[in-house]
Amino acid sequence: MNILETVADQSDAMRLPLYAVTVTAVAREEAPALLSLHWHGFFRQTPLHLPGLELPARPVPQWMAQFDMPPGVLDAFDALEQSLLEAAWQLGAWDVERLERPAWWRLGAPATEVSDGRRAFGYYEDDDSDNGHVMADAPDREELMRLAAHRGYLRWLFRPRKRGIWAEVQDDGDDTLDESGGRPLPCPVMPQPLHGDDAARRTVYRLGRADRILLGGG
Repeated sequence: MNILETVADQSDAMRLPLYAVTVTAVAREEAPALLSLHWHGFFRQTPLHLPGLELPARPVPQWMAQFDMPPGVLDAFDALEQSLLEAAWQLGAWDVERLERPAWWRLGAPATEVSDGRRAFGYYEDDDSDNGHVMADAPDREELMRLAAHRGYLRWLFRPRKRGIWAEVQDDGDDTLDESGGRPLPCPVMPQPLHGDDAARRTVYRLGRADRILLGGG
């Protein structure tokens, strides 16, 4: 899967700005990964119109697709992260966040850790069917979540300026962006090795740069 092309195709189809792009992978290279697009937008759950009754709108569900890890490479996670950095760079993201999370199927695991793990795979406690939160083309999603519960997982996140709601920020001080809100390749930021232990880790790759001094309004 080409991450940048997939984001562009879905963005053109939805005609909505993106809030964030995430990728989740079980901590084993042979397992597929999940790409999620989080939209900024609302829709009415039903076309029904009742006089005098305003039916509430609901957030547009996140879109999720399953894809195989890069084959035939020495380090599949490194190759995946490189493609993510390149996509985020071209889409004008300020940074890319990588979380390394341990297995949560263990005695004494905090409830928040369990909830975060399930949400990373698109499962939400307040929706048993998940249809209200996720539009998924991921046949192995449930099995991947079960593997992650025992093996741990990785989750990457970036917020695109190009094709995203962040384009509405008129002056965020990022001097690396072109007129479209993106950046041309090559991406100068390279992947860093995974820690590979059972601790929760967070790595942030800074892509943007501010060369100007921004003064806040009084």
